[in-house]
Amino acid sequence: MKEELQNDTKRLRTEESDKVCIYRVPTNMRQVEPKAYTPSIVSIGPCHRGAPRLQKMEILKKNLYRRLFDPNGANASKLDKAFETLEGIEDKVRSCYKEEIALESDEFLKMMLIDGSFVIQLLRDLSQQDGILQTSYLSSRWMLPVIRRDLIMLENQIPFFVLNELFDLTNTNSVSRQQQKQPRKSLKYLSLEFFYPLLQAGSETIPPCEKLDELEVDHFLHLLRYAIVKRRELKVEVEAEDQRYMIRPATELSEAGVKIKADKNPNRRLLNITFKKRPWLLTRELTIPPLYMNDHRGTVLRNIAAFEKCHKGIKPDVTTYLFFFNGLINSAEDVALLHYKGVLHHSLGCDKEVAQLINNISKEMVLDKKESYLYEVVNAANKYCGNKYARMRAWLVHNYLSGWGVGISTIGAILALYFTMIQTVYGFKDTIKDWGNYRFGSLLLEALIITPLKGVPKSMVSAAEPYKGAAGSNNCGDMRRKILNMCMEVCITE
Repeated sequence: MKEELQNDTKRLRTEESDKVCIYRVPTNMRQVEPKAYTPSIVSIGPCHRGAPRLQKMEILKKNLYRRLFDPNGANASKLDKAFETLEGIEDKVRSCYKEEIALESDEFLKMMLIDGSFVIQLLRDLSQQDGILQTSYLSSRWMLPVIRRDLIMLENQIPFFVLNELFDLTNTNSVSRQQQKQPRKSLKYLSLEFFYPLLQAGSETIPPCEKLDELEVDHFLHLLRYAIVKRRELKVEVEAEDQRYMIRPATELSEAGVKIKADKNPNRRLLNITFKKRPWLLTRELTIPPLYMNDHRGTVLRNIAAFEKCHKGIKPDVTTYLFFFNGLINSAEDVALLHYKGVLHHSLGCDKEVAQLINNISKEMVLDKKESYLYEVVNAANKYCGNKYARMRAWLVHNYLSGWGVGISTIGAILALYFTMIQTVYGFKDTIKDWGNYRFGSLLLEALIITPLKGVPKSMVSAAEPYKGAAGSNNCGDMRRKILNMCMEVCITE
């Protein structure tokens, strides 16, 4: 009984430790898309260790471990030092995991040494070969993107300080003379260089990151989150009781006069979204950095959101971003509009599939609106869409200008009405006296109202005779009243 209580106390201390940074994904989030949180070919750390489907990669991990500590290489004499270093920080490493690790000390240290060596050697090989592995161990094209995806999962992490210890202790076994003259890349830079294609399609070069080496990160996922949110300006938290829960769909915003624009600045971070006034026509501009969406990028965003939910030391900025896009995209039409504007790019089958993917990402996620860094953007956009001008514009666009066919029909109807009025006015040219002395308004009134009424009884027509229609007439007020009375009498007679 006493031993059981001690184990419970130990487990409780581990769960409450400020050092905890590697968690199991909450069950409700995992149920939405299990494979987004489960590694496909390689495991790092204890959470998925020993899974049968991952055993083939254990051979590759050991091969890279042997390459790093090659008996004939520069690091041959450092293997014992590496093991002693890990032995000295074992308790610290164990405290980083939410769950208690049921491994003996030697087995645990061996796992950390092999997994850490695999990661470091992989990053160095990629950096030396400009991001393309020409060695035989990753000859298949599909392997590298999948490994990159696996290594970013929340449950598939080892503490960053473990990697840093091994990185600082070892040297590169094969370095060209040209590379020796260049400054040595830090582990954080090599890591961002490796993972950045998950965020920016077709790019192997990361944007400038100030004070990167001074940043304290817990693991790869934490580092990648930093690459997304670091340039965001922190906003003061405000009360959000009256705020509409989500932003309106992209098509509704566009109909209301909001210009959706892609931010082309390559150094702009993914979460930097702005909403501002445009200098003309009472419209607004919503600027969004481009989002390149595919299954792997969806995995990154899901895992960062899971990390934000579990880790109390960070704000839910990526979760807020996902809720923003969940509101912005409500249908395939919204996806098509954002793609046309350059905001959303994807490599999936169709727009409907993209809409479903983005809407599913935020399922089972909870957002406290008071922590939303996009509060001001969402609030300003929804307030604008709620004013009379925006509602009237949206109604007109939705009903009469929603597509090429409807728009052309509406313009055609307006032109037909205009030409009919002109034809009507000119049709009475010979009937109306003093044609040249009429103003256009008086001429239109004479052609469309006065002259047609000449078909009614003479007593009614005589009421209109005092009105000459000339520019110099001073009985304009009496004329308007008589015409209105005539119209009322005609309606009553009919």
